[in-house]
Amino acid sequence: MKRAIIIVMDSCGAGEAPDAADYGDSGSDTLGHTAQAVGGFDLPNFSAAGLGNLHGNLLGMPPVDQPSMGYGRLAEASAAKDSTTGHWELAGIITETPFRTFTDTGFPDELVHAIEEETGYTFIGNYAASGTVIIEELGPRHLESGELILYTSADSVFQIAAHEDIAPIDELYRICEVARKHCDRYSIGRVIARPFIGRPGEFQRTYKRHDYAMPPHSDTLLDHAKAAGLAVHGIGKINDLFAGRGLTEVVKTEGDTDGLDRTIEAMGTVGSGVIFTNLVDLDMVYGHRENPDGYYEGLKVIDRYLPRLVAAMGPEDILVMSADHGNDPTDGSTDHTREFVPLLVAGLDAAGVSLGDRDQYSDVAATLAEWLELPAPQCGVSFLGDVR
Repeated sequence: MKRAIIIVMDSCGAGEAPDAADYGDSGSDTLGHTAQAVGGFDLPNFSAAGLGNLHGNLLGMPPVDQPSMGYGRLAEASAAKDSTTGHWELAGIITETPFRTFTDTGFPDELVHAIEEETGYTFIGNYAASGTVIIEELGPRHLESGELILYTSADSVFQIAAHEDIAPIDELYRICEVARKHCDRYSIGRVIARPFIGRPGEFQRTYKRHDYAMPPHSDTLLDHAKAAGLAVHGIGKINDLFAGRGLTEVVKTEGDTDGLDRTIEAMGTVGSGVIFTNLVDLDMVYGHRENPDGYYEGLKVIDRYLPRLVAAMGPEDILVMSADHGNDPTDGSTDHTREFVPLLVAGLDAAGVSLGDRDQYSDVAATLAEWLELPAPQCGVSFLGDVR
């Protein structure tokens, strides 16, 4: 009855990656700069687990003598810094050719017009922007005209925002499904439905967001687990990021508290297999909005749940907590950052084991595949021998 539990703290970067300069992210440090901005961290459970040990420079969180978890950091090997490639790499595949971005130019007219013609809607915007900012800027016109708001970012994302009174959820999803079909030939990583509610000056995005990703280019840990007859439980936006591939159960969530509750519920019911959770609030609610105080509050939420997560583990469970990229909320940009991500491991004999700085996220997949006796991923070095 072996199980692997993976919890992705979306955007929880742990210091600039060795190649951060290549991505314009020199000096980025999501955790370190957030700690400085809030006057120091008080995260007792993360501290005991070894978060201060793996980072080494967190104000208010010095290293501890005997961490309760194994600890280290992962550098991304894929040629990107977005959620899709980050999750795929954690699951065992590296993306060597990055998805195309349209940060400087907006999307080509021929792509936009093709989607407009098939859906019957026209778009306004079509430039790189913070989602909350562009909704405030163009939301009033959108409500008056019925035109949909189109925008992108430094990531390969085709984002469509619509007020639920203008394009109800099912209609917005239909439009995004059409867009996904057209975006494939432009190698755009994700089409994202961004529904919102409210009035001008009081617009609010909702958790009915839905991502339409390109399918993984190779089999992942999830595919192998499902093929072996194991349960593969995807919580949060995991289903979206893997285009439904390799999952036996899909659970949508509304924020990190809900996601953590659903993870603990799954740990009480799922037998052998994989539980894979994305906690989106650090990124979506705080990182992209340059809000270090909110980011700290989001970390506190996860910190409070750590003892419950560990208590829910069985004797043959491995729990890995990590991230998919950074999103430094103090750097003056709303974009993701190229950083190391934390590696915290509970279960077996992992407590106190230093796993060091590792060259690829796929070491997680290699380790869990070995534990579950599944085919090894195409890349990755297992650290299972270090923690048992």
